[in-house]
Formats: sequence, C-alpha cells, structure tokens
Amino acid sequence: MNQKDIFFYNSLSGKKEKFEPEDKNHVKIYSCGPTVYNYSHIGNLRSYVFVDVLRRTLKLLGYGIEQTMNITDIDDKIIRESIARNISIEEFTKPWKEAFFEDLQTLQIEKLEHYPLATESVEDMLKIIDKLKERGLAYEKEGNIYFSISHFEDYGKLSKIDISGMMTGARYDADEYDKDNARDFVLWKAPKEEKEKVWQTRHGIGRPGWHLECSAMIRQVYGSGIDIHTGGIDLLFPHHENEIAQSEGAFPNEHFVKYWLHCEHLLVDGQKMSKSLGNFYTLRDLLNKGYHPKPIRYLLLAYHYRTKLNFSLSRIEEVEKAISRIQNTLDRVLEALNYEFFNAEPTLCAKEAYSKFLDALCDDLNVPEALASIFEFLPKINSNLDKNLWTREELLDLSAYFYKINQLLAILDFSKKEKTPEDLEIEELIQKRQEAKKQKDFVTADKIRAELLNRGIILEDTKSGVKWKRK
Repeated sequence: MNQKDIFFYNSLSGKKEKFEPEDKNHVKIYSCGPTVYNYSHIGNLRSYVFVDVLRRTLKLLGYGIEQTMNITDIDDKIIRESIARNISIEEFTKPWKEAFFEDLQTLQIEKLEHYPLATESVEDMLKIIDKLKERGLAYEKEGNIYFSISHFEDYGKLSKIDISGMMTGARYDADEYDKDNARDFVLWKAPKEEKEKVWQTRHGIGRPGWHLECSAMIRQVYGSGIDIHTGGIDLLFPHHENEIAQSEGAFPNEHFVKYWLHCEHLLVDGQKMSKSLGNFYTLRDLLNKGYHPKPIRYLLLAYHYRTKLNFSLSRIEEVEKAISRIQNTLDRVLEALNYEFFNAEPTLCAKEAYSKFLDALCDDLNVPEALASIFEFLPKINSNLDKNLWTREELLDLSAYFYKINQLLAILDFSKKEKTPEDLEIEELIQKRQEAKKQKDFVTADKIRAELLNRGIILEDTKSGVKWKRK
C-alpha cells in the first residue's frame, strides 16, 4: 500500500496543508448534499463527483473512511411546493431522493456510509439550540430563534468577512442569503404557512433553519468534530461560516472541522447555468440527448476541483475520444493476456507510472496532472505491444496499473467484448483487404481501407497481424 503524504488546500488557512487526520484508519468526512426538490443539475453533480474523487483517492492511499452526505428534505422551496401540490413533504421529496441516488449510481459515484435526513435529525438540532441559549449566543424574536453573530468572536474566520460594520440586530429568516453580508441567522423558524410542516418542541412550534441542519447531522453521526468538510464554493459563506459559529459556539472546547475543501462553480459555454439562457442541464437531459454516462463523469472529474469547469456538449464528445484511447490500450493488454488481470498495485514496468499518477492526486487532488501521466504512458505501452516486447509478467503489471487507475476513474471495462454484427463485418472487410494485398491487388486493398476509414475504423499493422480500432 502506498504511504504517500497528501496535501489539501484548506479554505480555513488559505494554503495547502499536509493532511494529518486524527486517525488514518478512520477519516471522518462530511459533504453538503442535495436539497431534494428537483433533479440535480450538472453543477451539483460536479460537486458530488469531486466528493467521489476525494473518497477514492484516500482509499487508494490506504486511508480508512467514514463519510457522510446530508439530504435536506425540508426547506422553504420544499414547503412551498408541497403545499402547492397539497401533499406532505415526505410524499413530495420521495421521488427526488430516489432520483438523486439514481444519478449517483449512473455516474459511478461510490455509496457513502451515511445519508442522514434533516427531518430525522431534529432532536440533535434542538440540543445545539439548548447549548447556544445556555451560552448567550441565541435569542428569540416573534417565535423565531436567532444566532447572535456579534457574540461569537470568531465569526468570519472561514470567509474572512468583516462584521465590524454590520447593522446591529439585522436578521435573516430565509434558508439562503441573497447578499454577501453578515446577519444574525435563524436557528428555529416559527411557522408562516397554515399547512407548513412543524414540530412541537421545547423551543416552540416550528422547524429548523437550514444552517443548523448540517451542524446537527455531523454531531449525530460522529459525536463531535470531523477531519474534512466539503461543499461548493457558494456554500463557504454564509452556510459553512454559520456551521462553524453554531458548532463551536455550542461546544467551545471541541474543534469542529480541521480541513475545509471547496469545489468551484461549473459554467456552461462560458456562462452561468440558467434556464433562461437554455444552458441548464440535468443528468437526464444529457442522457436523453444520447450522451453516455462515462464521458459525462470523465468531464466532471477531469478539471481541478478548485478551478471553474467550463462545460459544453462538444467537450463531452472530445472526452469520448480520450476514454477510447485509454480503453483501446487496455483492450490490447487484456487481449494479450486472454483477459486475465491483476487487481494489486503494479510493481514492475508500470510502477513508476502509477507512482506519478498518485503523486498528482497527492497534490491537492490534481486530477488533470494524473490524467496527463496516463496519456504520457500510453504510447510506450502501445509501442512495446506493437513490437511484442512485453513479457507476460509485465503485461500483468500493466493490467494492475489500469485496474488501480480505474479505481479513481471508474470508466474502464475489463470484460471481454462480444463481437457485434458490425464488428464481424469489419473483420470480414479486413480479411478481404489482406487477400487483395497478397494478390497484389492494391487498388482493391486501398479502396477497402478508405471505406473503413470513412466508417471511423483505423487499421494498425502489428507483428501479430492487423488490428483495428474506432476513432
């Protein structure tokens, strides 16, 4: 098992830091998950793929992981929609929760250990309010309970926002802010709608505020603080700042989160995604357009998580070619091995290439550099395959390399492909071309080659015969 140091850019410190969890065999990770009122759009999915890359990287490096992603199944939008449809929030959110997990499965995003629901964590939220009231950090106003940020001296340490000029007593009741200004935020909300979902509690009738939910669910799962907290960059302020205030305000002797990792925005054709611009896509939208999940996953992970990803439909088509390059080389290796492969770490000819792959990931999950190391290695693999230079042991080592990199990529296929009618037709044409060449009928041979090329088929002359692949 590789014992490499990994470094993450910590939003709290504003610099890369060596990752040193409390327990390497039990890394505690929490990621902000979906609010289940609609299908996840590709910006959401980029964030979930980033979480998957983090998880798979740590597993490749030998860390033991306990990972959580919350599901927000109550908020202003959910309440508004469920009332409009005259159904319970449970009925309303059920199909959207199912759709969320279907999307994760489609994109080969590994299942985590915990997916707590906000509606099943209310008592944990109330306990935090108890502590905040005891410490003078919460106050009531018209049935709502607010966090007083002026009484928490560390407010702003994550976002670096200056609260010195804030308007005293300014409050915000909505589940999300409209502006980047600091205000006392709501912990417990009195009901506003007649049919609104509420709880009868020691803190009055109402429901939790959005910011409180994550703090409570982290405590519910882990009992105290965690090693890594992830989310989209848009959640850094106010959501994550408010999580720190609530958690460290209620439990001042505990460190809430050691490393904060934030994923950048996704743009579509250089613009912010918007239904009005016609560039708003869910995963289902892309699948309905005929795109395969593998290139979608590849595109979402291929850019560094701290850079904006400029998504476009043409780029899906571009990465299909990149996947084909890797898969075609893997197929050649597997064919030479009669589809036997190792699932261990490479120790021979592929050891150095795999080490480069991991080194890139250890540098703050630098997936672009990791991918570059793969494409740097492919020509050598193919060249030696053409010359029949690899020994069986080396071929098995190469198979191990592909197996290990795919534990991150999750796009490669190690099974033997059944030949389609088109495959058989192509092979028949190749055979006819070979016979024409033997008869020195080069006009016919060239004509067949041109026909195959027109169909996107590339021929390669090797020592073991003519091989073909699609462009």
